[in-house]
Amino acid sequence: MKKKILFVVTSHDTKGSTGEKTGYYLGEVSHPWEVITEAGYDIDFVSPKGGNPPVDGFDLNDPVNKKFWEDTAYHKKITNSMRPSEVKAADYAAIFYAGGHGAMWDLPTNDALNKIAATIYEKDGIVAAVCHGPAGILNIQLSDGSYLVKGKKVNGFSNEEEEQVKLTTVVPFLLEDQLKKRGGVYEKSAPWQVHVTEDKRLITGQNPQSAKGVGEAIVKALAN
Repeated sequence: MKKKILFVVTSHDTKGSTGEKTGYYLGEVSHPWEVITEAGYDIDFVSPKGGNPPVDGFDLNDPVNKKFWEDTAYHKKITNSMRPSEVKAADYAAIFYAGGHGAMWDLPTNDALNKIAATIYEKDGIVAAVCHGPAGILNIQLSDGSYLVKGKKVNGFSNEEEEQVKLTTVVPFLLEDQLKKRGGVYEKSAPWQVHVTEDKRLITGQNPQSAKGVGEAIVKALAN
Protein backbone atom coordinates (compact mmCIF):
# COMPACT_ATOMS: atom_id res chain seq x y z
CA MET A 1 0.00 0.00 0.00
CA LYS A 2 1.29 3.45 -0.90
CA LYS A 3 2.11 5.79 1.93
CA LYS A 4 -0.04 8.90 2.23
CA ILE A 5 0.73 12.58 1.65
CA LEU A 6 0.07 15.14 4.37
CA PHE A 7 -1.25 18.54 3.25
CA VAL A 8 -0.73 21.44 5.68
CA VAL A 9 -3.13 24.40 5.54
CA THR A 10 -3.28 27.54 7.63
CA SER A 11 -5.81 28.25 10.39
CA HIS A 12 -5.18 32.00 10.22
CA ASP A 13 -8.03 34.01 8.70
CA THR A 14 -7.08 37.74 8.70
CA LYS A 15 -4.43 39.77 6.88
CA GLY A 16 -2.71 41.52 9.78
CA SER A 17 -4.71 44.49 11.07
CA THR A 18 -6.43 45.16 7.73
CA GLY A 19 -9.59 43.24 8.58
CA GLU A 20 -9.34 41.54 5.17
CA LYS A 21 -10.00 37.82 5.23
CA THR A 22 -7.48 35.20 4.18
CA GLY A 23 -6.79 31.50 4.70
CA TYR A 24 -5.39 28.72 2.57
CA TYR A 25 -5.57 29.35 -1.19
CA LEU A 26 -7.99 26.87 -2.71
CA GLY A 27 -6.16 26.38 -6.02
CA GLU A 28 -2.93 25.61 -4.16
CA VAL A 29 -4.69 22.67 -2.55
CA SER A 30 -6.88 21.50 -5.45
CA HIS A 31 -4.31 21.46 -8.25
CA PRO A 32 -1.69 19.35 -6.40
CA TRP A 33 -4.53 17.24 -4.94
CA GLU A 34 -5.76 16.32 -8.42
CA VAL A 35 -2.30 15.27 -9.64
CA ILE A 36 -1.41 13.35 -6.47
CA THR A 37 -4.71 11.49 -6.08
CA GLU A 38 -4.74 10.56 -9.77
CA ALA A 39 -1.33 8.97 -9.15
CA GLY A 40 -2.99 6.76 -6.54
CA TYR A 41 -2.02 8.46 -3.29
CA ASP A 42 -4.31 9.32 -0.39
CA ILE A 43 -4.11 12.78 1.16
CA ASP A 44 -4.80 13.84 4.75
CA PHE A 45 -5.08 17.43 5.98
CA VAL A 46 -3.65 19.09 9.07
CA SER A 47 -3.91 22.68 10.27
CA PRO A 48 -2.54 24.36 13.41
CA LYS A 49 -5.99 24.49 15.06
CA GLY A 50 -7.57 21.51 13.31
CA GLY A 51 -11.22 21.52 12.26
CA ASN A 52 -12.50 23.67 9.39
CA PRO A 53 -9.72 25.97 8.13
CA PRO A 54 -10.48 29.32 6.45
CA VAL A 55 -10.37 29.29 2.65
CA ASP A 56 -9.26 32.06 0.29
CA GLY A 57 -9.23 32.28 -3.51
CA PHE A 58 -12.61 30.55 -3.55
CA ASP A 59 -13.17 30.37 -7.28
CA LEU A 60 -15.42 27.54 -8.44
CA ASN A 61 -15.12 28.72 -12.05
CA ASP A 62 -11.78 26.93 -11.91
CA PRO A 63 -12.86 23.37 -12.81
CA VAL A 64 -10.18 21.77 -10.62
CA ASN A 65 -11.30 23.83 -7.62
CA LYS A 66 -14.88 22.77 -8.32
CA LYS A 67 -13.90 19.11 -8.64
CA PHE A 68 -12.05 19.22 -5.31
CA TRP A 69 -14.73 21.18 -3.44
CA GLU A 70 -17.50 18.84 -4.65
CA ASP A 71 -15.56 15.65 -3.87
CA THR A 72 -17.55 14.45 -0.84
CA ALA A 73 -14.75 12.48 0.81
CA TYR A 74 -12.14 15.19 0.43
CA HIS A 75 -14.51 18.00 1.35
CA LYS A 76 -15.15 16.16 4.60
CA LYS A 77 -11.40 15.67 5.12
CA ILE A 78 -10.40 19.30 4.65
CA THR A 79 -13.30 20.72 6.66
CA ASN A 80 -12.36 18.35 9.49
CA SER A 81 -8.59 18.79 9.32
CA MET A 82 -6.45 17.09 11.95
CA ARG A 83 -4.57 18.89 14.67
CA PRO A 84 -0.79 18.35 14.65
CA SER A 85 -1.09 16.20 17.80
CA GLU A 86 -3.23 13.71 15.84
CA VAL A 87 -0.66 13.16 13.09
CA LYS A 88 1.59 10.09 12.97
CA ALA A 89 4.55 11.21 10.88
CA ALA A 90 5.47 7.62 10.02
CA ASP A 91 2.28 7.30 7.94
CA TYR A 92 3.44 9.84 5.35
CA ALA A 93 5.86 9.76 2.43
CA ALA A 94 5.61 13.52 1.90
CA ILE A 95 4.38 16.71 3.53
CA PHE A 96 3.10 19.62 1.43
CA TYR A 97 2.45 23.16 2.66
CA ALA A 98 -0.26 25.00 0.69
CA GLY A 99 -0.08 28.77 0.53
CA GLY A 100 -2.52 31.58 1.05
CA HIS A 101 -1.43 34.61 3.02
CA GLY A 102 -2.64 33.09 6.28
CA ALA A 103 0.34 30.71 6.16
CA MET A 104 2.67 33.61 6.94
CA TRP A 105 1.20 34.07 10.40
CA ASP A 106 0.73 30.63 11.93
CA LEU A 107 2.84 28.06 10.08
CA PRO A 108 6.43 29.22 10.78
CA THR A 109 6.02 29.11 14.55
CA ASN A 110 4.18 25.79 14.85
CA ASP A 111 6.76 23.57 16.55
CA ALA A 112 4.63 20.44 16.25
CA LEU A 113 4.36 20.81 12.47
CA ASN A 114 8.07 21.60 12.22
CA LYS A 115 8.86 18.36 14.05
CA ILE A 116 6.46 16.30 11.88
CA ALA A 117 8.11 17.67 8.73
CA ALA A 118 11.63 17.03 10.04
CA THR A 119 10.67 13.43 10.91
CA ILE A 120 9.20 12.80 7.45
CA TYR A 121 12.26 14.33 5.76
CA GLU A 122 14.79 12.41 7.83
CA LYS A 123 13.04 9.14 6.97
CA ASP A 124 13.74 9.85 3.27
CA GLY A 125 10.42 11.61 2.76
CA ILE A 126 9.68 14.74 0.75
CA VAL A 127 8.99 18.25 2.03
CA ALA A 128 7.15 20.48 -0.45
CA ALA A 129 5.47 23.89 -0.42
CA VAL A 130 4.04 26.48 -2.78
CA CYS A 131 3.60 30.27 -2.83
CA HIS A 132 3.36 31.39 0.84
CA GLY A 133 3.50 27.74 1.97
CA PRO A 134 7.32 27.91 2.25
CA ALA A 135 6.72 30.08 5.33
CA GLY A 136 5.99 26.71 6.95
CA ILE A 137 9.43 25.33 6.11
CA LEU A 138 11.47 28.30 7.38
CA ASN A 139 11.98 26.96 10.89
CA ILE A 140 12.20 23.22 10.24
CA GLN A 141 15.37 22.05 11.95
CA LEU A 142 16.93 18.65 11.35
CA SER A 143 18.30 16.48 14.14
CA ASP A 144 21.75 18.05 13.79
CA GLY A 145 20.22 21.47 14.49
CA SER A 146 20.62 22.78 10.93
CA TYR A 147 17.75 24.41 9.07
CA LEU A 148 16.22 22.25 6.35
CA VAL A 149 16.49 25.01 3.73
CA LYS A 150 20.15 25.85 4.47
CA GLY A 151 22.29 25.36 1.38
CA LYS A 152 19.36 24.10 -0.71
CA LYS A 153 17.80 25.73 -3.74
CA VAL A 154 14.37 27.01 -2.75
CA ASN A 155 11.69 29.43 -3.88
CA GLY A 156 8.40 30.91 -2.77
CA PHE A 157 6.31 34.06 -3.22
CA SER A 158 8.75 36.75 -4.37
CA ASN A 159 9.18 40.28 -3.04
CA GLU A 160 7.98 41.61 -6.42
CA GLU A 161 4.81 39.52 -6.22
CA GLU A 162 4.15 40.74 -2.67
CA GLU A 163 4.61 44.32 -3.90
CA GLN A 164 2.17 43.75 -6.75
CA VAL A 165 -0.55 42.55 -4.37
CA LYS A 166 0.28 45.56 -2.12
CA LEU A 167 0.83 43.53 1.05
CA THR A 168 4.54 44.13 1.76
CA THR A 169 3.68 46.23 4.82
CA VAL A 170 0.91 43.87 5.99
CA VAL A 171 2.67 40.49 6.08
CA PRO A 172 4.81 39.80 9.17
CA PHE A 173 7.93 39.35 6.99
CA LEU A 174 8.90 39.03 3.33
CA LEU A 175 9.17 35.36 2.45
CA GLU A 176 11.96 35.77 -0.11
CA ASP A 177 14.11 37.65 2.41
CA GLN A 178 13.50 35.15 5.19
CA LEU A 179 14.30 32.11 3.02
CA LYS A 180 17.63 33.76 2.18
CA LYS A 181 18.25 34.57 5.85
CA ARG A 182 17.81 30.91 6.74
CA GLY A 183 20.53 30.02 4.24
CA GLY A 184 18.28 28.97 1.38
CA VAL A 185 19.61 29.48 -2.15
CA TYR A 186 16.58 31.45 -3.30
CA GLU A 187 15.67 31.48 -7.00
CA LYS A 188 12.74 32.99 -8.84
CA SER A 189 11.18 33.79 -12.18
CA ALA A 190 9.30 36.91 -13.22
CA PRO A 191 6.09 37.50 -11.24
CA TRP A 192 3.27 34.99 -11.83
CA GLN A 193 5.40 32.66 -13.97
CA VAL A 194 5.51 28.94 -13.17
CA HIS A 195 8.67 28.14 -11.23
CA VAL A 196 9.23 24.83 -9.43
CA THR A 197 12.52 24.14 -7.64
CA GLU A 198 13.80 20.74 -6.49
CA ASP A 199 16.83 20.08 -4.32
CA LYS A 200 17.50 17.04 -2.11
CA ARG A 201 13.84 16.06 -1.56
CA LEU A 202 12.80 19.69 -1.01
CA ILE A 203 10.28 20.86 -3.63
CA THR A 204 9.07 24.45 -3.73
CA GLY A 205 6.89 26.52 -6.07
CA GLN A 206 6.84 30.29 -6.42
CA ASN A 207 3.16 31.23 -6.76
CA PRO A 208 -0.36 29.86 -7.36
CA GLN A 209 0.55 29.19 -11.00
CA SER A 210 3.20 26.71 -9.78
CA ALA A 211 0.85 24.60 -7.64
CA LYS A 212 0.15 21.89 -10.22
CA GLY A 213 3.86 21.68 -11.06
CA VAL A 214 4.72 21.10 -7.41
CA GLY A 215 2.15 18.28 -7.31
CA GLU A 216 3.73 16.74 -10.42
CA ALA A 217 7.20 17.03 -8.92
CA ILE A 218 6.04 15.29 -5.71
CA VAL A 219 4.59 12.38 -7.70
CA LYS A 220 7.76 12.09 -9.77
CA ALA A 221 10.01 12.18 -6.69
CA LEU A 222 7.92 9.54 -4.94
CA ALA A 223 8.30 7.24 -7.95
CA ASN A 224 12.11 7.32 -7.72
